[in-house]
Amino acid sequence: MQKPMEDMQNLNYGIIGNCRSAALISQTGSIDWLCLPKFDSPSVFAKILDREKGGSFEFIFDDSYSLSQSYICRTNILVTKVRNPDHEFEIVDFMPRYIEESGTHYVPPDIIRYIKYQKGKPAFRIKYNPCLEYAKYPTKTIVNKDYIKSYTTKGPYDSVYLYTDLDKKKVLNGELLEITGDAYFLLSYNQKILTQTVDREYLKLQRTKVYWLNWSERTKLYGRYNDEILRSALVLKLLSYDNSGAILAAVTTSLPETPGDIRNWDYRFCWLRDSSMVIKVMSELGHSHLARRYLNFIRQIIPDKDEKIQIMYGINGERTLTEQKLDHFAGYKNSKPVRIGNDAYKQKQNDIFGILMDAIYQQFNLFDVSLENSEDLWTITRSIVKMVGNNWKKPDRGIWEIRKKQQHFTFSKVLCWVAIDRAIKISRIIKQHGLMNEWEKLKEIIRKDVFEKAWNKKLKAFTQVYHSSDLDASVLLMEPFGFIGATDPRYISTVKAIRKHLSHNGLLYRYKNMDDFGIPSSAFVICTFWLINSLHKIGEKKEAEKLFDQMLTYSNHLGLYSEDIDFDNKQLLGNFPQAYSHLALIETAINLSGGTLSPEGKLRQIFVLRKS
Repeated sequence: MQKPMEDMQNLNYGIIGNCRSAALISQTGSIDWLCLPKFDSPSVFAKILDREKGGSFEFIFDDSYSLSQSYICRTNILVTKVRNPDHEFEIVDFMPRYIEESGTHYVPPDIIRYIKYQKGKPAFRIKYNPCLEYAKYPTKTIVNKDYIKSYTTKGPYDSVYLYTDLDKKKVLNGELLEITGDAYFLLSYNQKILTQTVDREYLKLQRTKVYWLNWSERTKLYGRYNDEILRSALVLKLLSYDNSGAILAAVTTSLPETPGDIRNWDYRFCWLRDSSMVIKVMSELGHSHLARRYLNFIRQIIPDKDEKIQIMYGINGERTLTEQKLDHFAGYKNSKPVRIGNDAYKQKQNDIFGILMDAIYQQFNLFDVSLENSEDLWTITRSIVKMVGNNWKKPDRGIWEIRKKQQHFTFSKVLCWVAIDRAIKISRIIKQHGLMNEWEKLKEIIRKDVFEKAWNKKLKAFTQVYHSSDLDASVLLMEPFGFIGATDPRYISTVKAIRKHLSHNGLLYRYKNMDDFGIPSSAFVICTFWLINSLHKIGEKKEAEKLFDQMLTYSNHLGLYSEDIDFDNKQLLGNFPQAYSHLALIETAINLSGGTLSPEGKLRQIFVLRKS
């Protein structure tokens, strides 16, 4: 027997999770990436980073079987259908998440692989090969009466348990298994107290399905693109961490921007840059609870007066994210190094001031804020304005986290302006006018500085850095952040210049000039969405819709996106699935729909408001 359809040429993975951790499952039903018990824990399976050493949990079929894969509608439950003319079954993969009678969420560090029998006598083998602690040490696996246990024999102790109603020895030995009814596998970080049965796993499946259906029901319906919006929203929910409210950039580490390149980073952390878009988009969709929890996470990690604000934090608010290399791993498509941790947390990026202030302003603007929280946030606001005053004239690393050279990045200057603009708006909301005149002056000084030094008369565009001829997709955000209007001739010509010089094969470079590692060779997904939004804003609506519909064809088979896309073959590249990409997709889809709810969406909102 052979395992068919092995395809790691593209990121043809589905994601399952329960807001505690997540797993990536290939089109053939192989779990190739899983960290337990949390998103940022060492890996249990890491075949995606090393086909030989990483470890996996695979189903192996003969060549007569065909496979197809999809999510149960409006859920994060993944179904891999396996069939030939005579035999058929489904692998239903999920991580349990549902509300118990006590009102608390049940989110164990478990994966359930429910085998749903359809017809005949399907036969398959299992390749079960946990390689704990990033496979740095040997993992021993033994069969017990109640479970299969895997544990490390050197280094830090770690272990996982596999429960099943199939023959455990045959499972572990890779022998042929034949089924004539439903069966299950339950992989857990914890030893189970209750006896596990197929009926118990089926109940967890149904409860988890109900949870996701209820969550999806609260998502607004627009005139168009609702399937794409909902799938992206479900991905973003999976990237949220229950314990703290943090939202991960992605669930993976070291998937390269370009195969064979060294731009390989760990994205299992929370970048504050995503914050204002998370709050805006998820609130717009009707998921204000997720937005509130994320705002609470941000409020708790913001340091005391005059302390350094980091660009990123661990999912529990950790400040030190020391970078290490896993030299024993070959890397995705042999792209080394494989990194855990991310030294970008040390970087100075002045745009973070504007990002934070925009998030704080949205809290005042969208939600009720208690007196205590208002006073805390007002103190933070005044501290950030002081930091902007001390830093806005200084160079930094910019939005793209250039590691070697600090420069006067236009986007960073614009976001410093945003910080002051939002501080002024907050002061009006809470009726604290004492500093407004001083802040208005600083705001105007920054604005004039950008117009004088970032504008290139020859290109008729705002450039990446001051007094430069290099273009950068990030300046497209000048309009969404309110720095310049969509009808301003300077913005219109900037959009057109960026499209002309940075577009390639229907996708967009973030920039084309040399950076730490040479010239970028793949398209940033979010940059193309920025361009589409900008074209729509300046009146080129048909072209925007054409590009958006084209972008939708570049997702994988389940509608998921990574960070990058290859310009030529359109393969997904970079860490996966990428929060920023899915946030931008939702925002773009809403904008192209005119922000108008469908008739069904309007009715649904009436019922949602009545329930609340």
